[in-house]
Amino acid sequence: MKRKVITTADGSKTIQIEDWDEQYHSIHGAVQEAYHVFIKNGLNQFKNQEISILEIGFGTGLNALITLVEAQKLDLKIKYEGVEAFPVSMEEIAALNYVETLNFQQYEKQFLQMHKSKWGMPLQLTSDFALFKNKLDFKEIKHQNLFNLIYFDAFGYRVQPELWSVTIFEKMFNALKQGGVLVTYAAKGSVRRAMQEVGFTVERLPGPPGKREMLRAIK
Repeated sequence: MKRKVITTADGSKTIQIEDWDEQYHSIHGAVQEAYHVFIKNGLNQFKNQEISILEIGFGTGLNALITLVEAQKLDLKIKYEGVEAFPVSMEEIAALNYVETLNFQQYEKQFLQMHKSKWGMPLQLTSDFALFKNKLDFKEIKHQNLFNLIYFDAFGYRVQPELWSVTIFEKMFNALKQGGVLVTYAAKGSVRRAMQEVGFTVERLPGPPGKREMLRAIK
């Protein structure tokens, strides 16, 4: 499918799949969405501990980059697994402007390492942040009781409804430790009900710019 890099409302860039009219991040602000959904309502629930994070849709690496930086403020030691079936190319990464937009110039090396590193090989990016990129279809995930936090950042229900099903959320529920948290930008009623059906306790929270609500699910 044809993809192109576009600029979102907060000045940060994202990748658009033209055939689907679907973006990797919100057109209302890629960086704003990442901070609101995954950091404010996800990562910030944890402090002064070692945690494991599973990201569903590693994509551009934006969520991983911000997590690496924000974890230092929270005194977190992180094992981060990013699952992606269709990796982004280095040409596309070069066209994105996250390091500049975030003023993260000191982390440019780590951001490039995230993308240049081999899939299926662990990478220690800093003393407190280990990355494992898993090239895998979401339907093939079989983790059990491994993660404290899931960033569920799959493409939207409109274009891939099968990723927002009871089957997938059962896999997410199984992958989390007891008390673990899943956060996503989505707020659709059928998505919330699918989460509840597999056993999650689900909260509706105020959404990022351009969205009224988002969901946080707890095991």
